[in-house]
Amino acid sequence: MMVAQRGGPAGPPSVPHHVPLFLMLVSGELLSAVEIETAPGPRHAVVWLHGLGASGYDLLPVIPLLSLPALPPVRFVLPHAPRIPVTINSGLVMAAWFDIKLVRQARSHDEAGIRRSAARVSALIAREQVRGVAPERLILAGFSQGGAIALHVALRHPEPLAGLVALSTYLVLEDTLAAERAAANRGLPVFQAHGTLDPMVDVALGQRTRDRLRALGHEVAWREYTMRHEIRAEEAHDLGAWIAARFAGFRQEDTARRRFPPR
Repeated sequence: MMVAQRGGPAGPPSVPHHVPLFLMLVSGELLSAVEIETAPGPRHAVVWLHGLGASGYDLLPVIPLLSLPALPPVRFVLPHAPRIPVTINSGLVMAAWFDIKLVRQARSHDEAGIRRSAARVSALIAREQVRGVAPERLILAGFSQGGAIALHVALRHPEPLAGLVALSTYLVLEDTLAAERAAANRGLPVFQAHGTLDPMVDVALGQRTRDRLRALGHEVAWREYTMRHEIRAEEAHDLGAWIAARFAGFRQEDTARRRFPPR
């Protein structure tokens, strides 16, 4: 497993000590991110957005818990949100995908911030395509506030994606969804999970999001866990099985490509 840091805040990766680390700083206009490749030459990717006040590094310990198979190789892209004042936290400047006033009220959503972050995440998806990962081989994932952006982007993305992961999160700009939904992702499979004891994002918000997605025709793999606002090992294991299933259809194709490379 290789780990690389592309621009942005430096910090010690929290991964098991037996995992070799190869750190690299790359500057540019894209969101800075931590990247992990489970093996060389990945043609599949997971772009995973962290929650409010966190960073891409906070997701590093979760990746080994997914217990993904050795094949196919996967690149995990863990971007860092920009630092902005957050109203709900008394205007404190922190890593955030958009400003939050009241989680439960749609009218409090920071539309400009949501759309700004959505554009930057879409740019990461486009960058993966340039690097050889087709959109249909890419899963967009997010936890909490990052999950809200993942939901927003994936449901509106003009090219079909492999899947959407929404952990302990909720829909934003729901009133624009019907008009902005992309035909390419109307059947997008979704893995959604929530803690029944979550004090930050009530499980009812997750259930409402699940019901809306199912009403729109999405196949939602819904999981509830007896936990708070967090990601636990059991949840990571279930998510890993779901990711492996989403990518399994490409395994035979990739094996054939390695045996009989195009001329």
